[in-house]
Amino acid sequence: MVVVCGEALIDLIRTGDGAQHAAPGGGPFNTARALGRLGVPVAFLGHLSDDEHGRELARQLVADGASLELATIGREKTTIARAEVDTEGVARYRFELEGTSAPNLTPAMLPQRLASDVNALHLGSLGLVLEPMASTLIELVEREHENRLVMLDPNIRPGLIADDVYRERVHRVAGHSTIVKGSQEDFAWLHPGLDYRVAARRLIDSGVRLVVVTRGARGAYWATRNFEVMSEAPAVEVVDTIGAGDAFGAALLAWLHDHDALTRDLSLDRDELRAALDYANLAAAITCSRAGADPPWKGELTPPT
Repeated sequence: MVVVCGEALIDLIRTGDGAQHAAPGGGPFNTARALGRLGVPVAFLGHLSDDEHGRELARQLVADGASLELATIGREKTTIARAEVDTEGVARYRFELEGTSAPNLTPAMLPQRLASDVNALHLGSLGLVLEPMASTLIELVEREHENRLVMLDPNIRPGLIADDVYRERVHRVAGHSTIVKGSQEDFAWLHPGLDYRVAARRLIDSGVRLVVVTRGARGAYWATRNFEVMSEAPAVEVVDTIGAGDAFGAALLAWLHDHDALTRDLSLDRDELRAALDYANLAAAITCSRAGADPPWKGELTPPT
């Protein structure tokens, strides 16, 4: 099982024509949904509201196959993200956080131990920004990383806390991670002035097994201790990019799960790396081809026979 940790929230999305609509969102929420749709046993570990939006988020997780056994429910209102989508389909976010549910994941809400069938943790996004959630998840990673694969997807949200504090948290979790996956923009923020390939190599040298840098329509770069692979993204008509990175990360974990490779001592040969990359790229491309965070189902990624 994969445990996905962090926020679930409501995206208020405004498109270029001025229209606005509400949709369930949050990087970890999207990742948990995508994993469930891809047939991977998954549980969401986060704090939800008992308001109407919170109940909607819970219903969507369950409908897509994610367990809520590790989630908690509180009386805070649901966290809101206001998204502006530009003419190229790229979203920019502003968050309404004060007194809301997502940040209020506390250490007391963590399970005393994880079940033996949990072989991976996934975290990032606002989970390393907002307190007390950030400290809670760092505590969980430091407790569990020696026994389970940890995948970090920083999904950097600058401007919410001091840069030096934020960078220290991300680097701290990266030091306990098997996989670090982020966009080229994430790596530029985390390692100012460094080419993303140099930054990736530093992470590999520090003990990370796999580093993935997504580059939008230009595809992705993957690095392990023994290999470096570049790939092109499938060509699609982009509606928006909301949830594409989350679908990419979920598909990577799903490929590893399906090939019995979801282990802390991850090791892939070049052909396996290429196959996993193609699977993740396709998942992201399908997500970009439709509105909002609507990740693909497993059947959509299975080649016809």
